[in-house]
Amino acid sequence: MRLSDFDYDLPPELIAQHPLTPRDASRLLVLHRESGRIEHRTFRDLPEYLRPGDLLVLNNSRVLPARVYGRKPTGGAVELLFLRRVAPGQWEALCSPGRRLPPGSIVLLGEGEADRLEIGERTEAGGRIVHFPSAEAELDLLERYGSMPLPPYIKAALEDPERYQTIYSRERGSAAAPTAGLHFTPELMDRIRGMGVEIAEVTLHVGLDTFRPIKEENLDAHRMHAEVCEISPEAAETINARKGRLLAVGTTSVRTLESMAGEDGQVQSGQEETRLFITPGYRFKAVDAMLTNFHLPKSTLVVLVSAFAGRERILEAYREAVEERYRFFSFGDAMLLL
Repeated sequence: MRLSDFDYDLPPELIAQHPLTPRDASRLLVLHRESGRIEHRTFRDLPEYLRPGDLLVLNNSRVLPARVYGRKPTGGAVELLFLRRVAPGQWEALCSPGRRLPPGSIVLLGEGEADRLEIGERTEAGGRIVHFPSAEAELDLLERYGSMPLPPYIKAALEDPERYQTIYSRERGSAAAPTAGLHFTPELMDRIRGMGVEIAEVTLHVGLDTFRPIKEENLDAHRMHAEVCEISPEAAETINARKGRLLAVGTTSVRTLESMAGEDGQVQSGQEETRLFITPGYRFKAVDAMLTNFHLPKSTLVVLVSAFAGRERILEAYREAVEERYRFFSFGDAMLLL
């Protein structure tokens, strides 16, 4: 398979720069996979497509204020984007300017010199290991000096950082939001529960591949960066006992479920690193339906949804979304694949 097969034309003005208020005012494109039929709805219409006994699986990861600006002792500016914790007191990060930060370099935070980080060795994926003063200082320093790591295609300032968090986010650790869940409101969740639809939560901390494009034209040559995912025993029990369809909210939930599912569709509990790259031809073991946003051209996420619904159907749906002036990417509209 070629990367160019997953390209599409997107007018830049359709890239959403601000989240809508209320959250569930976003539009919802519904794609019926077998027939190819497309419906244009709003996100608050989602319960009309659910049935008692269905199960929604949400990713409860919470975005860290992972973008940190510091300086070298000589005064030069430094930008760090923290991706994941690799050991107590050690995080993988993207560093800029990387070439001017050899191992052992010190990065100062704030006005004084008391709060500092040390740059360590390079990682296989091109990042660096950054050493905090202690494991206890990690989240404290990120909360004090970090800012929300919005994707580079969002140029507008975010007035309320909570709008880049889902309402059910709990487990801190992501470098980007699981954006399909940004559309849910407490009232909509109550409606869904009231219908007899069950809800389970899993965790996948979004990492490096959200920021790194595919470089190889041959998709078989692409290697995913490791991301940590987790399913609790309680969630696994709920997932395995489901009576109806399993609807995964977001590609991160999809990858978590498929990474930890057996051939019979039953998932195991626990925590593991996943490098699962889902491409057309993959046989889905657990997921019956998917809720997702509109993704960047030639991205791993467009490839994933193409594996689920068919490349031609996805590209046709994207063409229609462009014609209908849907809003794209993180703060954009949603797509339901049934």
